Amino acid sequence: MAVIPGLIQSHIHACQALFRGLADDLALLDWLRNRIWPFEAAHNAESLYTSGMLGYAECLLGGTTTVVDMGTVHHTDSLFQAALDIGIRAIIGKALMDMGEGVPSNLVESQEEAINDWQRLHSKFHGADGGRVLNSLAPRFALSCTRPLLERVAALAQQYGVIVQTHASENRDECAAVKSIAGLGNVEYLHQTGLTGKNVVLAHCIWLSEVEKDILAQTGTVVAHCPSSNLKLASGLAAVPEMLGRGIAVTIGADGAPCNNSMDAFLEMRLASLLQKPGQGALAMPARLVFELATVTAATALNLPEIGSLVTGKKADVVAVDLERCHQMYLPEADIYSALVYSAKSSDVRHVWVDGQMVVGDGRPLTADAANLLQKAKIQAAAIRQQVCR
Repeated sequence: MAVIPGLIQSHIHACQALFRGLADDLALLDWLRNRIWPFEAAHNAESLYTSGMLGYAECLLGGTTTVVDMGTVHHTDSLFQAALDIGIRAIIGKALMDMGEGVPSNLVESQEEAINDWQRLHSKFHGADGGRVLNSLAPRFALSCTRPLLERVAALAQQYGVIVQTHASENRDECAAVKSIAGLGNVEYLHQTGLTGKNVVLAHCIWLSEVEKDILAQTGTVVAHCPSSNLKLASGLAAVPEMLGRGIAVTIGADGAPCNNSMDAFLEMRLASLLQKPGQGALAMPARLVFELATVTAATALNLPEIGSLVTGKKADVVAVDLERCHQMYLPEADIYSALVYSAKSSDVRHVWVDGQMVVGDGRPLTADAANLLQKAKIQAAAIRQQVCR
């Protein structure tokens, strides 16, 4: 049995857990416009709570103890409550959207509506349960936010001292659309609006110019690398070794159930390493480095120094992983990081603690009724699909 720090995923969408298998074989913008946005628009408070519980349960069962979660536009209270109830450590953000081609009308809010709701959520949930659950600002991406909204977000982030999470440069069509609107590259545009810096997490960052790579490095902006999602949506392959070489903080996330279709951090670590080796050589992205991206590097990048490593005085976010399996057969003289990154699976996780509370025991969730949760999830997912696809 290996005892490791809880894994940290810097980009997920628990609000999409009910949509697994309902949005396959599509590129990003079609995936959003034809499937994901209509599905999110069909959520009610109950279905979003179930989706949050399901997504967080999958993360915990796979050894992920901390998530940065971008929610949807409405009913975000449900995600915060799910995180509080199930025991995961979470930085959650209500999705902010005040424009966008193909966006359902009920996902578009005025700037004032969006910010007022965000401030209400901040007052209600930020710092809940001793700081285990935090609020964040989450403008969805440049194509769904006006420039005034992005600039307002940058100002609010400084005022409230919270992180900003958004998407950037995930897809070539997305980048071309931003260029046509703003006359700048995606990251250049975000930088111009104030949305770069050590408090900003940009998911993906695949299609970057040299200038944009310099911006990320110079500002200390955090990148969330999501390899499975980038493959499934045919988005591309992020130049992670180059970014690391420039001193850019890179972290790891599984993204969402309908674009992955798994929330397995072990799979993401394995892919983050193996995908770079054909182009960069066998020494690229060694197992220990990748493991650190999902633990101590992420904790530092997210300004969570109290987690990320097993050190006296830190929060007890701990995972026990069974290495005595047919696909493991771990030997003491072997490299533990190799076993964890190249061989381990989420199903190898036996026990999980968050802030000292056991939330998974013997591979089963202790803070959720799995059978009841799955039954509700199936019913609610079917209802959403019927509403959208009728």
